[in-house]
Amino acid sequence: MKMHDHEFDPEGRIQEEQDDEFARRVRREVRRMARGEADEELREDEEREAAERAERMLRSRRERRRRASTLWQLFSGTILVREGVSKYYPYMLSIAGMFFLSIAVMFLALHLDRKYTRLEREVQVLRERSIRLEEQRYRRTTHSAIVEELHRRGIELYDPLSPGEVIEN
Repeated sequence: MKMHDHEFDPEGRIQEEQDDEFARRVRREVRRMARGEADEELREDEEREAAERAERMLRSRRERRRRASTLWQLFSGTILVREGVSKYYPYMLSIAGMFFLSIAVMFLALHLDRKYTRLEREVQVLRERSIRLEEQRYRRTTHSAIVEELHRRGIELYDPLSPGEVIEN
């Protein structure tokens, strides 16, 4: 060990401590290599690195396969940024427009169909009511119904003696 005046050279003292620590590490590693412990650790490190490389390659292959799948590209939307697809954008937009137009027309047709069905039910109810009223009117206006009503009121029904007069405008 060298003796320095550390009051005037604190950086030198720090450097000297670092050098001593490095020398201790080197001696320790040399002893380990002599005993064969370092070779085992190196082999274990190499095996671990090989396993990690294999795992990374497997993950990257899966990711590439997943990205290359057309179904995945459709699902993720990456098919739209592939080379050569941009020339089909106008066709895709027109197809999307036709889909939306088709949906709008379908909703309009359903709305009109519901309205038609409701009006048809209303007409059927009115027709049934008309038939009932017509039956009531027929029952009230038959000769026997008129004779019965006159009899109930105490009025006698008779044929006129002179023919009726025609009023002209």
